[in-house]
Amino acid sequence: MQEETQKNSPQWLLFRPQQVRDAERTQGLMDEGCYSQFLIHPHPTERVFLFFHGFTATPAQFLPIARNLHREGHNVVIPLMPGHGQAGEWHAKQPPPLPIKAQIYKDFANKWLDRTIPMGKQVVVGGLSGGGAVAAWLAFARPKEISRALLYAAYLSSSSRVVDLLVRRLRGYHEWTGKVKFGYHCFTFPQLSVFLEIGDEVMRRSRRQKPAPLFAISSESDRAVGNRDHRTLFERSVKHQPLCWYHCFDRVLDIPHTMLTETEGNQYQNLLVSMTKAYTESELTWPQVQEIAYRMSQGRTFDDVVAELGWRDRVSPHMPAMMTLVDKRSIAMKRQKNWRR
Repeated sequence: MQEETQKNSPQWLLFRPQQVRDAERTQGLMDEGCYSQFLIHPHPTERVFLFFHGFTATPAQFLPIARNLHREGHNVVIPLMPGHGQAGEWHAKQPPPLPIKAQIYKDFANKWLDRTIPMGKQVVVGGLSGGGAVAAWLAFARPKEISRALLYAAYLSSSSRVVDLLVRRLRGYHEWTGKVKFGYHCFTFPQLSVFLEIGDEVMRRSRRQKPAPLFAISSESDRAVGNRDHRTLFERSVKHQPLCWYHCFDRVLDIPHTMLTETEGNQYQNLLVSMTKAYTESELTWPQVQEIAYRMSQGRTFDDVVAELGWRDRVSPHMPAMMTLVDKRSIAMKRQKNWRR
């Protein structure tokens, strides 16, 4: 994949993509999608995106979004998470070699953030599921070095407190139901509970600490993770950092936990790309997003509203697509209720 990895790497890089992939080849990875992916221009770009794929998955999960961002002039890095992607016949007596210590993922995240910083004027980190928990941790651990954080269905907790308790206590083995599109089909509970530990730390920090601006994205159809923690994380974070956003896809869209690609079940993949760009390219606080939504609820167009507010230079060209998803009716009703009070 010449698109993903350049053999003649620019001298300003702190690492050599080809050397990373050569080292990964010694691990006997399952297929090309398991390798770290680097979509790099010959120069630092305005933004560089660092994405962490999901638990038991592979970097290929982020390629549709990454290719779109690369075409628009951004550098994109998707490293293979520790212990992931290795070839082998995995079963209960021989589970895949995934880490059981949170510090391994934290050290990994710090290393790749350090490598990524020289590649763009602004660094955007993002992740899905377990990778979303890692991205959230970075948003609190190193907020001054991160322009935006994108948390796609971050695994901060599961959809059930009972399941959380089992994941923390059991030492057993589990296989995913259905066909796995990317990565391993199985894991042990201690390997998954690592992300609950990271999620606990993120939620504790959110009570008192200002993070990098973050966008938490959930789906009502997600049966894997706890959307309530996404909402709580946003509500706490926006008090310290007003550039934080939150969105939960309506159940009618039927967007699954694996929301990044059509291959994994999201027929609205392009909408997710537009939301990603709307957030990273805009300079709007959440109250300002709500103000736009409220005025649009009165029958005005997006263009008319931002012109009236003088915010044309603060919004992304992709912001109108984002505003189609914002629940304008709820915002208007809440505002009118507050006025009556």
